[in-house]
Amino acid sequence: MAVRLYRWVRWVTRHRGRVLGAWALVLLVVAGLGTTLQGRLRSQFDVPGVESQQAQDLLARRFPESAGAVARVVLQAPPGSDLTAPRTRTAVTASLRRAARVPGVLGVSDPVGDGTLSEDRTIGYSDVRFRSPPGDVPRSARDALRRALEPARAAGVRVEYGGSAWSVPAELGGPAEGVGVLLAYLVLALTLGSLLAAGLPLVTALAGVAIGVLGIRFAARFAEMTDTAPVLALMLGLAVGIDYALFIVARHREQLSAPDADPDDCVARAVATAGGAVLFAGVTVVVALAALTLTGIPFLAVMGLAAAATVAVAVLVALTLVPAVLSLAGERLRPRRSTARHAAPNRSRRTGKWGTAWGRAVTRAPRAVVVIAVLALLTLAGPARGLRLGLPGNQTQPRASTQHRSHDLLTRGFGPGLNASLIVVADLAHVPAPERSPLVGRLTAALAEEPGVVSVGRPVAGRDGTVAVIGLVPGSGPDDPATTDLVHRLRDHATAPVGEAGGRAYVAGATAGAIDVSRRLSASLPLFLTAIVALSLLLLTVAFRSLLVPLKAVLGFLLSVAATLGAVVLVFQQGHLAGLFDVAAAAPVVSFLPVLLIGVLFGLAMDYEVFLASRMREYFHRTGDARAAVVQGMARSGRVVTAAALIMTAVFGGFVFHHDPVVKSIGFALAVGVVVDAFVVRLTLLPAVMALLGRRAWAVPRRLDRLLPDVDIEGAHLPPHPTGRQPTAPTDAAAAP
Repeated sequence: MAVRLYRWVRWVTRHRGRVLGAWALVLLVVAGLGTTLQGRLRSQFDVPGVESQQAQDLLARRFPESAGAVARVVLQAPPGSDLTAPRTRTAVTASLRRAARVPGVLGVSDPVGDGTLSEDRTIGYSDVRFRSPPGDVPRSARDALRRALEPARAAGVRVEYGGSAWSVPAELGGPAEGVGVLLAYLVLALTLGSLLAAGLPLVTALAGVAIGVLGIRFAARFAEMTDTAPVLALMLGLAVGIDYALFIVARHREQLSAPDADPDDCVARAVATAGGAVLFAGVTVVVALAALTLTGIPFLAVMGLAAAATVAVAVLVALTLVPAVLSLAGERLRPRRSTARHAAPNRSRRTGKWGTAWGRAVTRAPRAVVVIAVLALLTLAGPARGLRLGLPGNQTQPRASTQHRSHDLLTRGFGPGLNASLIVVADLAHVPAPERSPLVGRLTAALAEEPGVVSVGRPVAGRDGTVAVIGLVPGSGPDDPATTDLVHRLRDHATAPVGEAGGRAYVAGATAGAIDVSRRLSASLPLFLTAIVALSLLLLTVAFRSLLVPLKAVLGFLLSVAATLGAVVLVFQQGHLAGLFDVAAAAPVVSFLPVLLIGVLFGLAMDYEVFLASRMREYFHRTGDARAAVVQGMARSGRVVTAAALIMTAVFGGFVFHHDPVVKSIGFALAVGVVVDAFVVRLTLLPAVMALLGRRAWAVPRRLDRLLPDVDIEGAHLPPHPTGRQPTAPTDAAAAP
């Protein structure tokens, strides 16, 4: 692989103008498509096959009037008054009449007439039902509804909004993300010791991200895609794009530190070595993200494929655009005082002093390091034992948002159960017509008698009488385990009479849907994790021609995932440090976060494993000294891997302060995951375990050795250096001013 990459990059450097022009053309075309023909992104999470989705599909086919989105308008009377006071009642009635004339609205309920008032009559709500399904209500309709409620506001009534029609798509970019990119640039400048060299990874990464994200926007015309997909693609594309370019640029400046080194040859050698590791690591990220299709959940599969496509673009940028730009920069990237550095051999011994010192410290007492690191990771992973999954509700929206305020008002006026409202959909198509009405009556009575049900609404039947919808309010909130137990009891017992009569009853609603999605994802997690572990063992065995190194890497990856999930539970589910990270309310962890974390963190963990272990293996094969190889691997790659991890942490950390709770939790999980895996597992556990294993780490059975392909990540088969010698300075030399 190294030889092929070397030849490829020699062609790129000879035709750098064409390569740069081709990428500029691709960027212009994709930008045109992504801005003028972009598709619509959805904020709803649909999972075909689960009971709540089956109910929604049934309503869409046979009772479409009840399948549309609902905007729940929450009203609070002025201080010292209530919603039945004449002046307040007149203003609210006038506003609701205006709301009924908003385009796309099918009906509006009256808080006073329909009895949706709190006991003290100071808080009430009106359900505004739209013709369009959830996620399809245009922003113009929401704006028109806001304007319609102005008379009520003018009368001193507080008006807040919630419901499925008020799902606001996640937005790309923001000040916090910009700060993350700025921090990444500072890390690049300190690592590479050159403002020009630091700017190159940012420019190439932004070009790749623009192509990936705009391409996703265009692809949304042809595939249903959630609004989280481009945000995830932006996170990963920016992080891996900067990191991949950093590894190549750092290796290029190491090669270029020799005073008589040819810049174009150095570019080719940098891509043949560091670029080989980039290709290998990038493929693992792409495969891991594409493996999200194994969950059988369409929105998660599309999200994974979209992010995988963006990472694939980042790899292509690293192997084509980055070398073309490096070739164009030429001598301007040569480290200063490189001649003096090579003239003083003792100087090279002092380069990489941080990595050397850390490697020696870790390998001096490897058993103690392993015990302390593993205990620390297991302690952090402890809260993960109480992991509960769910989908974000209005209580998790920012405290200043109208969705969060509407949730608080409803809880204050009606208790927590109203925010966990359920519906029971009865399919009566195969029930004789004379028996339908009595059957619905018995079903309503059974629901009312169920423990944990506070109230049951009047049944509403479709036009042909084959579908009936019954609303009910539990006594517990949407995130309460008691609500989950109630949903299961209703499905197992309360709806049984409908099944016995030849029909079928479904328990649905937003809360039931969140329970179904979480259950489905929990069931798919073991298969997905098994596939990821098997994949990592296979890829690392091929890369390092070893059995113990892949096994160690997988065990470290599992520790990283467990510790990261523990931190997520601690902050988002238990509410610790919620103020620091601006978490609006403690709630179950987003149901697809563990699967997403496993897929993404696997790829990122393998990045650092490959870059560190390949340098160790390179030195071991040259000298046969296993312990010295560990120290040399840390000296040559420790600083750059540290910088790469800091860059990823800065990029992901910028999304921790995003307003969307899903994006916030993903950013937090990835930032913590990178910190744990890079600094504890790869930079601490890896050298300690490698020191304990010694030469056994690189042992492989002869029969297996003959079967494994030689991918040559280290560049052992490259042609001789044109100067007749290899540069002696480690990667850290590129960081010296």
